[in-house]
Amino acid sequence: MSSPDPKTENSDSQPPSEELGDSSTVWKDPVESGSPNEEGSDPPKEGGDAEEEEEGECGFCLFMKGGGCKESFTAWEVCVEEAEKNKEDIVTKCMEVTSTLKKCMDEHSDYYQPILAAERAAEEQVKKELEGDKEKEVSEEEAAAMKQARG
Repeated sequence: MSSPDPKTENSDSQPPSEELGDSSTVWKDPVESGSPNEEGSDPPKEGGDAEEEEEGECGFCLFMKGGGCKESFTAWEVCVEEAEKNKEDIVTKCMEVTSTLKKCMDEHSDYYQPILAAERAAEEQVKKELEGDKEKEVSEEEAAAMKQARG
């Protein structure tokens, strides 16, 4: 007798969504989805403290808080929110906390590598655009000078 096929052997004991490779059931982390845990904890209170429980917090924020720089990132978030609320310049107001966050991310570069790589790529793009603008300005200045020389 041949041995039974493991795929068909378990077909009665497990629903299809439990099989490996089936993406019809996606596990959701209760922390990320904002849903209460299975033990029936109270849902987040409406109008509660925004810092304690941010409903629908962005994926970037969750990622940043998931690494070793949670405290630095939270301080940066608070600074940015205060600056926006008070219509202050974010760069000037938050320079110190931004620097602290950047240093922390560099110290934990194994975790924050995707963000650091994206930041480097953005810096390179800005450099290229600035260099292109400078070349364009020089060309325009040369053209104006030549036009004036022909007079």
